[in-house]
Amino acid sequence: MSDKDKALAYWKANLRLIVISLIIWTIVSFGFGIVLRPLLSGIAVGGTDLGFWFAQQGSILVFLALIFIYAWRMNALDRAHGVEEE
Repeated sequence: MSDKDKALAYWKANLRLIVISLIIWTIVSFGFGIVLRPLLSGIAVGGTDLGFWFAQQGSILVFLALIFIYAWRMNALDRAHGVEEE
């Protein structure tokens, strides 16, 4: 496998991770917080309905979790492709 092929495989894996993270974030923030909010209004969480919770806190917590998961997965991806930092 040439260096160009290795770089392309690394970039494709990186883009796949980014796209998956963005899809999850969009579903949680836009989907649960805005589009599905009326459907989630009957479920109580912490004294408020679940749709409001996702709009105010849930999407932020999921976004923070995605940051840590992305960093962890990128470190594994870097090691797998031999481009890790020391």
